Amino acid sequence: MLQTMWLKPGESPDSWAIGNPEAILTVHRAYAEAGAEMLTACTFGANRIKLSHYGLANEVAALNHAAVKLARQAGGNNVRVGGNLGPTGKLIRPLGELSFEEAFDVYAEQVMALTEAGVDYFILQTMIDIQEMRAALLATKQYGRVPVVCQMTFEASGRTVTGTDPATAAVTLEALGADMIGANCSLGPDQLLPIIEKMVAATALPVCLRPNAGMPMLQDGRTVFPLSPEQYAAWVPRIVDAGVTTIGGCCGTTPAHIAAVRDALRGLQPVTVESPLRQAHCLTSRSSTVYFGTGFPIRIIGERINPTGRKAMAAELREGNLATVKHDALAQQEAGAAILDVNAGVPGIDQPALMTRLVEDLSQLVTLPLSIDTTDPETLEAGLRIYPGRALVNSVSAESERLEKFLPIAKKYGAAVLCLPLTSGGLPADARERVDTVKQIIDAALALGFRRKDLLLDALTTTLAAN
Repeated sequence: MLQTMWLKPGESPDSWAIGNPEAILTVHRAYAEAGAEMLTACTFGANRIKLSHYGLANEVAALNHAAVKLARQAGGNNVRVGGNLGPTGKLIRPLGELSFEEAFDVYAEQVMALTEAGVDYFILQTMIDIQEMRAALLATKQYGRVPVVCQMTFEASGRTVTGTDPATAAVTLEALGADMIGANCSLGPDQLLPIIEKMVAATALPVCLRPNAGMPMLQDGRTVFPLSPEQYAAWVPRIVDAGVTTIGGCCGTTPAHIAAVRDALRGLQPVTVESPLRQAHCLTSRSSTVYFGTGFPIRIIGERINPTGRKAMAAELREGNLATVKHDALAQQEAGAAILDVNAGVPGIDQPALMTRLVEDLSQLVTLPLSIDTTDPETLEAGLRIYPGRALVNSVSAESERLEKFLPIAKKYGAAVLCLPLTSGGLPADARERVDTVKQIIDAALALGFRRKDLLLDALTTTLAAN
């Protein structure tokens, strides 16, 4: 719409919040008058990396404040205004050159500006990389104070450009603290419908869908979208039946499309879709989800990536050599392991730095979820922070330090937790005492907001032969 109002090629749309506010107001008002209940501020590219292309890297706060004010002015009291965060345009290591912490800082700056501006919600959208979405979501949860919507963008293959499938994205983002998840952009409603069905099946969160008005085509040098408002709105009943509770539009969807959607929704009620996956225990990597528990196969955890008692591996790790680690990771994956345990416990080295490197490299090498195995809270946080999925924490005992330090870190990063019936005095000899010990861990975890499906148990059964 801004292009029809003489937005020049190479000009930042986000800059118009200050440079051409009447145009932004006109667009917002058109959608509000069409019946939209939620508006997204014109801040999709108002992060300092994107703005740096236009010489506006120092205008993050000013542009975000102005954009929110315009959306609020256009929508009035009956419309919720969202802080709109889009991709930086750079991939995070090891897929690209941007570090995870740089991405986090970029989003944190924009989130703080949008929070000051008073948004009603955040919408993190059109993300092709789950790791970039994680950085944005962590920044939003830390510096924002309102609900967060997370929308990934998928290819026709059913995965994002960097390989994440819909269920894996849903599980990862729900555990990390998103309030609503969904998909937007890149595809029309026909192609996004089966993708969103997989998301609905994998999460208990409300789900949002914002397709394009079909696949774009080039006509007379202009990009056009083929679906008319009536053709677009014809998909609304099927989208509602799939379990979607929030519907909108992305590229090519004009105010007329939104008005047609609003008309198509009249008389429809949200549909509850039942799915056994929502109650299952699960872990994720960047590209896969492993379900386990009742009704699922027994899963094997490979525990070879551990320098304890392996002098040669420990010596290699001191030298920064990961050859044996990588060999063992691939061998365990080939042998049928479903999860890989990763331990960086080499005395006398920087274990957080080593864990960061191990997790980065292994996440690129294998498709299996990881279990972060450490007794050091700093090393635990280093591994979980950089991990592009939902990991397992190995492990948490009933010792006060573990409960006070490990559980909050696991909760912050959406990890599952392996509980051990150990106390500061060691393993209780009596089975009843072990059960009571585990209950202490469960109670502490539930008090922090963990769900029961987030918790696993290693019963530490003593063998007859040994004890």
